[in-house]
Amino acid sequence: MSDEISFPKGELMKGKRGLVMGVANKNSIAWSIAQQLHAQGAEIAFTYLNEAMERRVRPLAESLGAKLILECDVLSDASMDAAFAAVKEAWGTIDFLVHAIAFTDKSALEGSFVANTTRAIFKDTMDVSAFSFVDAANRASKMMPNGGSMVTLTYLGSERTIPNYNVMGVAKAALEASTRYIARDLGPQQIRVNAISAGPIRTLAAAGISSGRHMFSFNRKASPLQDDTDPMGVAGAALYLLSDLGLSCTGETLHVDAGFHIVGMPDEAALKE
Repeated sequence: MSDEISFPKGELMKGKRGLVMGVANKNSIAWSIAQQLHAQGAEIAFTYLNEAMERRVRPLAESLGAKLILECDVLSDASMDAAFAAVKEAWGTIDFLVHAIAFTDKSALEGSFVANTTRAIFKDTMDVSAFSFVDAANRASKMMPNGGSMVTLTYLGSERTIPNYNVMGVAKAALEASTRYIARDLGPQQIRVNAISAGPIRTLAAAGISSGRHMFSFNRKASPLQDDTDPMGVAGAALYLLSDLGLSCTGETLHVDAGFHIVGMPDEAALKE
């Protein structure tokens, strides 16, 4: 898997506009998705959390010709109001939403889930990592009079225990359940809502997990493809779900993890160096 990704160009998203929330830097899964959507003709608006994040996000967004690059703190109703109002004022309607936002205190991503999860950490993690999608979906749906599609990002730690993933796994489980309920509610408006469960990718978020190196090694050895999860594969899955290729698909959690999620017990030979 090379460091440089060349996304195939086409017109699957020609004439479509949408919002991507959660790009942190050039290694973000959301950035790979944005590049793929842009290569297929989409016009994209981006959000960033604060001034420090803006310095990373703005150059990337501008490289794709983005005109809407908006500050947005999902913990602030006023900030969400302002960001979505700006999109509505500029475009009126949108066709897609990409939600790639998650956060917890680093102290909660090591050791014991029970011992290291305080009430405050639990509430903040759920607010940022799960409720923010509910809130964003509600706001975005009001700008999708002709239907549309939404995608959020999750991880296998929502379904199985992963060392040191802890409270984030609980939040991702809530996010996946929220995806199904949002899909049910917005289905009559022809808005499709899905989640992508990506395998470990070397992102800023992954760097915060204390057992990250072991996670990458084990996933690579134990997966049927015996390979890392490629950002291009995740971006391709997002393109499928966000474009008309994904018609009739909603409420799903699509695993893109080199097949790791299907393995009950890896072959003994696969775990040897």
